[in-house]
Amino acid sequence: MIDWSSFASLIERHERFVLTTHVRPDCDGIGSVLALASALRSKGKEATIVVPFTTPPGLEFLIDGVDAPKRIGHDITAEELETYDALIICDTSSWAQLADMADVVRETKLEKIVVDHHAIGDDIGATLFTDSTVEATGRLIVEIFDALEVELNVQTASWLFAAIATDTGWFRFSSVTSETYHVIARLVDVGVRPDDLYRQLYEQDKISRLQLIGLAISRVATELDGRVIHTYLHQADFKKLDSHPSESEDVINMLLTVDGVEAAVILVELSTGGYKLSFRSRCEMDCSQVAAELGGGGHKKAAGAFLDLPFEEAQKKALETVCQRMP
Repeated sequence: MIDWSSFASLIERHERFVLTTHVRPDCDGIGSVLALASALRSKGKEATIVVPFTTPPGLEFLIDGVDAPKRIGHDITAEELETYDALIICDTSSWAQLADMADVVRETKLEKIVVDHHAIGDDIGATLFTDSTVEATGRLIVEIFDALEVELNVQTASWLFAAIATDTGWFRFSSVTSETYHVIARLVDVGVRPDDLYRQLYEQDKISRLQLIGLAISRVATELDGRVIHTYLHQADFKKLDSHPSESEDVINMLLTVDGVEAAVILVELSTGGYKLSFRSRCEMDCSQVAAELGGGGHKKAAGAFLDLPFEEAQKKALETVCQRMP
């Protein structure tokens, strides 16, 4: 259990906060910082969201009608951030996932705080409010609302519902507990419409996304007599189909639907070079340990890493690491 009273005391001590989350954003990262910023403002604090990315098209609906996150080096400088009091990092404590915010975190004189649910991270010199037993950072933000005695509204509850629902695969992952449903029930009671959120997240596809999924599926291969399945996407694929890397997010979960598959891997080339690796497991293989060996992190059943290598080398290294870890 996290001692949220010490978090509340920390918030009380400061007036101006910077909030950030990880590169290659998801609903848990974006939803958590948006909701936390709202909670801080309700307490009379100044809260500015600064991130190392442009919000992906599929997640832009989350920031409709609110102040959009500022992009470091584009909308705000590192020097400007030094006028704040504290920096709160949500949903990661990994240097690699902080991307362009990493140097800011290393060099800042601001007090640093991490709110996260991942089991493995780096020592970034922050005060930690973490719990790897919960299903999403969004769940921790709900607890922060309670600790700060801030009421949830439809907007903040929607952000947090999206955070929890997506990080649990819409409640189908083993991380889901009865407490998950208790929290979700609270959010629905506030006024969240799960059907609307689901439609916005999963039923707004472009033809290019279907084509991208088809391309990834066409490249599927297996190892260890079908126990490990893998595929990949290159930058050239996104350019050819006029699609965004975020449109490939759910492909790896599709791979796990194949009968006999126990672990899945996808390599996605980034525009800056190198490959983002995603791992999923439905056996005793610990994805967080696989990812940690490759400089990444995550959870037992889902994790990720990054390799700044040519495709063939990155694929070989990723698959060798997975196969060695298979029970």
